Amino acid sequence: MKSKQYSLKVFETTVRDEPQFMDFFDNNYMLFKDHLIVIDGELSKNIKDYLESKKLKYLNNITLPKGRTRKALEVEMKEQQVDANISAQIAQNEIAKLSSQLQNNLTVLDEMIRSGRELEVAGDLLLLNRINSGATVRVRGNVIITKIVEGAIRCEGNYMLLKASPKANIVFHDVEVDNHLLEDKLNRVELKNNEIIITPVLKKEINWA
Repeated sequence: MKSKQYSLKVFETTVRDEPQFMDFFDNNYMLFKDHLIVIDGELSKNIKDYLESKKLKYLNNITLPKGRTRKALEVEMKEQQVDANISAQIAQNEIAKLSSQLQNNLTVLDEMIRSGRELEVAGDLLLLNRINSGATVRVRGNVIITKIVEGAIRCEGNYMLLKASPKANIVFHDVEVDNHLLEDKLNRVELKNNEIIITPVLKKEINWA
């Protein structure tokens, strides 16, 4: 995708009196000829013809996003950083809690499961990396994955903790899990009383160090 970013000068106005409107732009043409003119309200054919004759660029009845001050941006960025730190701590606490339950012949991997690979784990799995599309992981025990899953998972344990993309194929106890329930957040998928329960842990993606 090719893209460009522009800094525009915008002049926002309304048309209450057509002759007065045209006189204003006639008198101030050099000032506004490089502006984008945003006009609220109905535009008559006379005004449209006038703007086109003056080769003025305009938009009609468009709400433009308002700029923010640098101080406001800094405050927002600090708030987002605080939220991210809190979310990361919540996720780490959840993983620590569930990791303490990983006892069934635990396998810990810190490697990307690449496309085409098939991984079979007899016990529990703690994966500190991602599963690419086209890869398949089969686990007899519980599963914790700290990065996004784009491939296939077959899990027979009591729970999974993961985040999946729309490409993923997640099967828990022979039941395919709807990807829409797993997107854009960390989820705990559990088997309780023969029922699969999905609980969002976080609503935002976490970038793990």
